[in-house]
Amino acid sequence: MTTPLLQVKDLQLAYGKIAAVKGINLSVEEGRVVCLIGANGAGKTTTLRGLSGLMRPASGSIRFAGQEIGGQPAHRIARQGLIQVPEGRQVFAQMTVAGNLRMGAYTVTDPQLLEQRLEEVLTHFPKLRERLQQPAGWMSGGEQQMLAMGRAMMAAPRLLLLDEPSMGLAPLMVEEVFRLVAELKSAGKTILVVEQNAQMALDVADYAYVLENGRIRLEGPATAIAEDPTVLAAYLGGS
Repeated sequence: MTTPLLQVKDLQLAYGKIAAVKGINLSVEEGRVVCLIGANGAGKTTTLRGLSGLMRPASGSIRFAGQEIGGQPAHRIARQGLIQVPEGRQVFAQMTVAGNLRMGAYTVTDPQLLEQRLEEVLTHFPKLRERLQQPAGWMSGGEQQMLAMGRAMMAAPRLLLLDEPSMGLAPLMVEEVFRLVAELKSAGKTILVVEQNAQMALDVADYAYVLENGRIRLEGPATAIAEDPTVLAAYLGGS
């Protein structure tokens, strides 16, 4: 049996004395897309903050590529290939699109490798090629989301964490963002996506976890989760 690229056991995360994530277990296999869905305040973003080193776990284990990373600083985790696209995009508004993308590969010193990665990203995100010399702040929300994803891909992540990629976007841009997620999946990328838009997330994912009040309440193949009556009622507009 193959060891998952990411394996989380009994992870607890807290803000002071307030427990936000209460002992969750989840895993992500290489080459797969996994989604973590749940209502606002369920603990989804907190979970990603713990995985990427922005929060120190209160207890539990986070193993990435066979190594324990729980409690390591964010920059060290990122260098190991676990890269997060933050909620709200957080692009550098005054910098050009090209400058933003190159910031994603700030550790790369080989110019040829840098250009190779840039070309790969622009192949996946062709709209960015048209905007390379434009300030990122001039772009629409959907274009900025693409830029944030492209910037993360410049780091050649082994695991890409997407935090609410559809937040604040028009429906057509939401569809475009998830089309790009599906394209990255087809290219063999490994992705963990946190999302309130359960339908979109389940459509693209291989496996799904449902988070409620800091605990995993349900898990399984994404197709099965999408048909679960409780998920249909709570997240997919069913009854």
